[in-house]
Parts: sequence; C-alpha cells; structure tokens
Amino acid sequence: MAGSRKLGRTTDHRIAMLRAMVTYLLENGSIKTTVTRAKEVRSMAEKMITTAKTNDLSSKRKVLAYVTKEDVVKKLFDEIAPKYADRNGGYTRIIKTGPRRGDAAEMAIIELV
Repeated sequence: MAGSRKLGRTTDHRIAMLRAMVTYLLENGSIKTTVTRAKEVRSMAEKMITTAKTNDLSSKRKVLAYVTKEDVVKKLFDEIAPKYADRNGGYTRIIKTGPRRGDAAEMAIIELV
C-alpha cells in the first residue's frame, strides 16, 4: 500500500479503513478527519482519480478492486475524472481545523478541489 504510516492499526484494519475513507471522500466530496489520516487518504484518492482518467476496462477493474461501492466507481468515471482531465494531480485539498476536543488530535477537512 501507499505511504508508510501505520495509524496505530493492523495492516488489514488500516487498509479497510483507508478504502472506506477514500470511497466516502469520492462519494461526498469531503471528510473531516485527523491530519495524518487525511494525508494517507489523499495519496490513495489521487491515485484512484488518476487511474480513472484513462477510461478503459483495465482502469475500471483497478478502481473497483479498491473502492468499496460500485455506484461511487460509476460516479468517479462519469463525473469526477472528466472534471480533472486537464489537471495533473492535486485533486484534493487538506484544510487544518485545529485540535479535537477530548484528545487534542490535530483535525483537518480533506475535500476534492
């Protein structure tokens, strides 16, 4: 998997969490999460969008293997990827929102540009 942050989880749990977060980000356009998680999600989300820009069967299968909902994959290929056709990377933006109440973890909003 991309990156090297362990996020205090076992490998399977971490991969499952990142897949779910990437799917949710592509579905809704933004997520509020911790800064380190946002940075990991950014890496995979940008890879998914870049793969989706080449609209062929191979890339559809690659994305389907990672994104957990089929309707999100359809949205990615039909709406999101064409929007970024002339853009080379940098599809997401991370905005820091300050510490979380409770454990003071640094929070951020990650959104599609």
